[in-house]
Amino acid sequence: MIPKLMQSLHLPGQKIQASRRQFLLGALAAGSGVAIGYHVLAATPAAASGTAGSGADALAFTPYLTIDADGKVTVLSSQFEMGQGSYNGLATLVAEELDADWSTIEVLGVAGNVKAYGNIAFGGTLQGTGGSTSMFTSFERYRTAGATARAMLVAAAASDWGVSASDITVENGVLSHVSGKSGGFGTFAAKAATLPAPAEVTLKAPADWKLIGNEKLKRFDSARKANGTEQYTIDVKLPGMLTAVMIHPPLFGATLKSFDATAARSVKGVVDVVETPRGVAVVAETMWAAIKGREAVTAVWDESAAEKRGTPELMAMYKDIAGKAPAAIARKDGDADAGFASSARVMEATFEFPYLSHAAIEPLNAVARKNDDGTLEIWGGHQFPDVYQMLASQIAGVTPDKVQLHVMKTGGSFGRRAVFDGDVVVESVYVAKAIGYRAPVKVQWTREDDMRAGRYRPAYVHQMKAGIDADGQLVAWSDHVVGQSIMGKTMFDGMVKNGVDPTSVEGANNLPYAIPNQTIGLTTTEVGVPVLWWRSVGSTHTAFAAEVFLDEIAEATGKDPIAFRLSMLEPDSRHAVILKMVAEKAEWEKPVAAGRFRGVSVAESFGTVVAQIAEVSLNDSGGIKVERVVAAVDCGLVINPDQVRAQVEGGIGFGLGAILAEEITLSGGTVDQANFDMYTPLRIDAMPSVEVHILASANPPSGIGEPGVPPIGPAVANAIYKALGKRIRVMPFAKSLSA
Repeated sequence: MIPKLMQSLHLPGQKIQASRRQFLLGALAAGSGVAIGYHVLAATPAAASGTAGSGADALAFTPYLTIDADGKVTVLSSQFEMGQGSYNGLATLVAEELDADWSTIEVLGVAGNVKAYGNIAFGGTLQGTGGSTSMFTSFERYRTAGATARAMLVAAAASDWGVSASDITVENGVLSHVSGKSGGFGTFAAKAATLPAPAEVTLKAPADWKLIGNEKLKRFDSARKANGTEQYTIDVKLPGMLTAVMIHPPLFGATLKSFDATAARSVKGVVDVVETPRGVAVVAETMWAAIKGREAVTAVWDESAAEKRGTPELMAMYKDIAGKAPAAIARKDGDADAGFASSARVMEATFEFPYLSHAAIEPLNAVARKNDDGTLEIWGGHQFPDVYQMLASQIAGVTPDKVQLHVMKTGGSFGRRAVFDGDVVVESVYVAKAIGYRAPVKVQWTREDDMRAGRYRPAYVHQMKAGIDADGQLVAWSDHVVGQSIMGKTMFDGMVKNGVDPTSVEGANNLPYAIPNQTIGLTTTEVGVPVLWWRSVGSTHTAFAAEVFLDEIAEATGKDPIAFRLSMLEPDSRHAVILKMVAEKAEWEKPVAAGRFRGVSVAESFGTVVAQIAEVSLNDSGGIKVERVVAAVDCGLVINPDQVRAQVEGGIGFGLGAILAEEITLSGGTVDQANFDMYTPLRIDAMPSVEVHILASANPPSGIGEPGVPPIGPAVANAIYKALGKRIRVMPFAKSLSA
């Protein structure tokens, strides 16, 4: 979700660690149990307070895990769970070093202490989940916490039994001594809490791992997700809680002039209709009453500053800009102009990409309640908790430590819950404040709200150009990217350097191929449509344009697509290794089955390299069916192999739906799509058979939640060319194939 550039301080390949200049391990009595975590060094206790809501007298301690008197192990996750499995990964890290019983593991999301929970990949200055960095930021600190807790439990047992700690073994949550004495974690948790934490602990060697890398280990939360007992924000019910739905401006940039809620207030169950800076909220006893009340509200909008252009006008403008010189240069190697001038053949191609909705299964929601003691509680999908805590405190007029965030699991995000302005979180606080905090308020968006209220993957146009010499070598390359900035004019505006938003060009300005002369240009457009990162961010369009154009060049030079790519890669490079692996697993050298057509692509995103070979077939009416996808993955050290495969499979389905049929279009500034009847994610009968092969690696873990998305589009497009002889350059495919 959040781009690779956010890893600028700690890139994959470096040792992952929490510096002891910043953290010390400590223990805290937790009832009759023990809590283990990083004790934050600070000048005063107040400066090192724990979770949000702690006062100046709170212990300067934030735990990473707790063990209660019953032996239950609770991992306190700094990473947000939205289906990608970060909770399971952190549980694995802790349970491995702790030698815990996997059946006793639970995971809860926590927030409110950036010093303890700051994402190392973001420089440690912001708690956040994204950029497929959860395992990267957690790998050492959560293993260390588990090992520390184990050492303290062993010390407590040794003291009770009067034996040497070295004679005690731990397995599946039970401590045992050679004399036959044994006891569970709960037996020694209270005493362990009174002992000092060891200054140093030794982590297990990979050869001793039982859970990390275990092919048979299944997610600890699978059962409740399957049986429907898992709790999400949409399930939150508080005593006296009211439900609110929003009336957002019909055009992006429009503002409210007035509204008439007379008829709405007469709807049974409606208790209030209030104005907020983000629109009008209809507050009711039930969701249905709120929706019926909303239908009865008449709102008048000032549209003088609104975006009124439609998709045809915007794309025409983009293509016109793409044909001119770029406003900024993101990468310049050699002399592309001279390379083109000396080329025996010059090829060009224009690619068009639409706006895309995140379309998570759980529409946006949040719950806010202000308590008698002045604290403000917010339940929601807190992907950027520090940001939301700050914004909520400003709206409520309280200090940030008075804002307690309940980090809920979320039914998907794909980047949508990581917003700069707090979005639905601040709406819940605005509405609660507008009704005088007299009751808890859940703001729940409908699917139509979710799809029409903005925050899309930006639309882009790529103008590509390639120069080939007399020997068939690619000697010149240029890519002019045209589209909106995600980072510009936000809290991350400082990351836009020399007119280049890295999220617009990632995947284009770091192509691995040895092309002596290349220029990657960018022109950022000013459009009033709200945009945001979308699963795999820039690589969702840059990888497609590059990998499809490369196939076209390979054909022009008479070379096999994989051999052509390998000729421009170092033989032992990650891209070359993973390309060879996917070719072997898909049996690329053998003829494809009759009626099948194959295409290949490879892309790096978030420190992970993924190559895919797609097989497609044609039906009697000329329609395309993606039958099979073989994927090879280099994501560094693998913590949960089953989860890696699941994420790549999910990424393929997610990306395939987008390139086949998904698009957000506008008519006169109004979004045309409102629900899944017009915006069509992949249907189950269109999901191909998927094989995922993971490269064994001892490198630090890199991302996996997103990197499966970028290669699927170009792999399928390249296969479709083999089937139909038609190059796909306008997304989605349904539009290109029907033209």
